Amino acid sequence: QVQLVESGGGLVQAGGSLTLSCAASGSILSIDEMGWYRQAPGKQRELVARITDGGNLNYANSVKGRSTLSRANRGKTLYLQMNSLKPEDTAVYYCNLLTRGALYWGQGTQVTVSS
Repeated sequence: QVQLVESGGGLVQAGGSLTLSCAASGSILSIDEMGWYRQAPGKQRELVARITDGGNLNYANSVKGRSTLSRANRGKTLYLQMNSLKPEDTAVYYCNLLTRGALYWGQGTQVTVSS
């Protein structure tokens, strides 16, 4: 079993910055992909950024240029640094991990950006 624990969310003013962390633990032999998604009230969950085992990065257009994805701890910790935050970035942010065909999700961390 794999566990994902997110942290770093909170309330921030527009224009501010946050760094979200996702720590993976459990039976992880390899990581095919790891990423951040978000879901705002009344909207579908959407991709924010993800990284593949090979190091390929994908960012949503809405965060490109003001977000940076990085890894540590042999790839089991994933960070998302977000700058120049906007009220429309307000959402619950979820971490996910794909390993050998199995997809796991964290419980999410709330990010609220005030105008």
